[in-house]
Amino acid sequence: MARALLIVDVQNDFTEGGALGVIGGDAVATRITAFLGRHADDYDLIVGSRDWHHGDDDNGGHFAGPEGPDFVSTWPVHCVGGTEGAAYHPALDTSSFDVHVFKGQGAPAYSAFEARTEDGIPLGTVLAERDVHTLDIMGIATDHCVLASALDGRVAGLDVVVFEDIVAGVDPERSRAALEEIRAAGGHVDHSDMDEGLANPGGAQI
Repeated sequence: MARALLIVDVQNDFTEGGALGVIGGDAVATRITAFLGRHADDYDLIVGSRDWHHGDDDNGGHFAGPEGPDFVSTWPVHCVGGTEGAAYHPALDTSSFDVHVFKGQGAPAYSAFEARTEDGIPLGTVLAERDVHTLDIMGIATDHCVLASALDGRVAGLDVVVFEDIVAGVDPERSRAALEEIRAAGGHVDHSDMDEGLANPGGAQI
């Protein structure tokens, strides 16, 4: 039984200064890199997910029209595939990543389980082929894509662990509720060992 780490959407557009920047996003990138420096060898598989939207359409209504975004189901243009906004944050060391998956691509998508590799293989298939039973999750945003990925991991029958100190949420209250929802679904919310020698990531700690 294998253990995998899923790093969710640590992209320029979701960190400070990006199109949908989350407070604490820069710090999450830094903490993940430090975590990987200590723990990359503990995992049988490390996966990075990214939003990867079309730039020439509204991605199935995901991008807001002239009326503007409601920040619930419609959003400003973000993470258009191949642009700087869709790139991983520069503080995130991806050298230990084994697999990269892409979600969106013409349709609304929040969970990394909606993402596919460049070869079109769904994340769930990637994990099943590696006999993954435990999935640790960190990244952005707690109350959206981290939540959706964790819940889908539970639906897939995985033992899911979210590191509460290596996530950043859009809204603090919704982020706290998201962690409770993950617990209620049978997931685990744990604290990493990264506080020693590192500053807390401001708004990233829920």
